[in-house]
Amino acid sequence: MKDTLYGEKNAGTGRRNDPVSLLSNCTSGGCGAKIGPGELAGFLASLPVKEDPSLLVGFGGSDDAAVYRIAPDRALVSTVDFFSPMVEDPCLFGRIAAANALSDIYAMGGRPLYALNLVCFPQKLDSGILREILAGGAAKALEADTVIAGGHSIYDHEPKYGLAVTGIVDPGKVLRNNRCREGDALILTKALGVGLVMSALRAGKAPEDVAAAAAASMERLNRYAAEQLSLYPVHACTDVTGFGLMVHAAEMAGQDHTLFIESGSLPLLPGALDFAEAYYATAAGQRNRNYMEGKAATEGVSPAMQEIVFDPQTSGGLLIALPADHAQALCADIQRDDPVAAIIGMVGSREDYPVVLL
Repeated sequence: MKDTLYGEKNAGTGRRNDPVSLLSNCTSGGCGAKIGPGELAGFLASLPVKEDPSLLVGFGGSDDAAVYRIAPDRALVSTVDFFSPMVEDPCLFGRIAAANALSDIYAMGGRPLYALNLVCFPQKLDSGILREILAGGAAKALEADTVIAGGHSIYDHEPKYGLAVTGIVDPGKVLRNNRCREGDALILTKALGVGLVMSALRAGKAPEDVAAAAAASMERLNRYAAEQLSLYPVHACTDVTGFGLMVHAAEMAGQDHTLFIESGSLPLLPGALDFAEAYYATAAGQRNRNYMEGKAATEGVSPAMQEIVFDPQTSGGLLIALPADHAQALCADIQRDDPVAAIIGMVGSREDYPVVLL
């Protein structure tokens, strides 16, 4: 049996028979490998900080990229993102990793200018695999109208790939992740459930068409949705990645608001809810759940749907907050290129929790 994501599969593993395949060298993959949000916050809290008035956005908050003013009307947007594979096809892995890294620039309202490759690669693997990974990343950068300008590579026990991306943005039009306002509507541009589908695929339980739908979502650039944002009075934006919808929603809520999310309105990948019901949960999803303990209300929502909203998303969609009277029009514009985009809830004044799942 052939699988377009995993090659020749071993029964029940979803991995190639080749002992030096991509996934046989990985203990985790995609954004599910991220350090948990609570641990990460603890590490960053003790770092010394140099005050610089030109640094408009740094790591003091939870935004997706740094923003540094270089002129009154120009600022650089800078981000870096890399991870180990979640698919066996090296070219597909390169495309997904590049799309994921570029997403942070779009989430900040910026336009990517150039990128640098980040490569970790085992010496025992065929060098042709690395060529395919780099080719996939280059193809996605080309789609983003972005140049690959160089990079850095080392030998490592596990393969990893990603990009450091620099973009440009008007300082007055930077999109922050926590500037939502009471009465805003919430739009999500991609379907949820990537981590669950990939977990099922590793276990050999995801049909090829289901796995292909997840792969297509992961390699989809957020460029097309982001291009619509400048036409509307968007208040806040972030991309939903390894911390899952609930953690990113809590970051958007900040100290003053509660995000009310309608579980029945969430766009889901094919098979995701079934896999959640079959307990194909991930370690990263559990870390997200642990972090959100006492920060979210989920009573009355099925355990499977709860798993969906804590599930880590690799190269997930944009979560957008804007005035409710503009939401239908923006969503319709985004749906021309990203048809699964949906209005998923609203922003209210702060209640007991930053996020309420209805």
